[in-house]
Amino acid sequence: MRLLHLSDTHNLHKQLTDLPAADIIIHSGDLSMAGTENEVIDFIEWFGALDYQYKIFIAGNHDFCLDGKAPARIQKFLPENCFYLYASGIEIEGLWFWGIPYFISYELRMEKYLHDLESIPCNTDVLISHRPPLGILDNANNTFFGCPDLLQKVLNIRPHYHLFGHIHDAYGIEKSVYTTFSNAALVDEKYRLLNKPSVFDI
Repeated sequence: MRLLHLSDTHNLHKQLTDLPAADIIIHSGDLSMAGTENEVIDFIEWFGALDYQYKIFIAGNHDFCLDGKAPARIQKFLPENCFYLYASGIEIEGLWFWGIPYFISYELRMEKYLHDLESIPCNTDVLISHRPPLGILDNANNTFFGCPDLLQKVLNIRPHYHLFGHIHDAYGIEKSVYTTFSNAALVDEKYRLLNKPSVFDI
């Protein structure tokens, strides 16, 4: 099965043409810029119409209007092969995908965020988060912006892939013994669409 990973498109999704073929396309957050409902609806219409067998997306810190909304509320607006994950998962052809968003409000509701991290199942094959784990593709201006609790969870459950974005300057792929990490932020720090999505076989 082939995975196509992209992140941090910030309302520039319609400029993406000739996306690579894959079985599943995954967007790991910051699909909008201002976080308005109109922006999110525009993304969902575009994403839902893409010609992929399965589609998965989560929310990032820019996607304000999705904060607190239950996955079921969003899911009813999506095609049957498209899934919005919010501290929730989906099994596809024997593989378990789990999504963890990252909202600004988590800084005020840290207990909620830590609970969401703890909820990640041990059998997760592909972990999708917006924020990176600490020390892995999370460096910008000599500062590490990743999450130490997320790193510990990843080290414990050892997913095959951990897909994220958030830190535009840290775009890239890094591999450990157990996990391949992908920061697929497509824009740079000036919000220019410069990077390419990542493709993986699992």
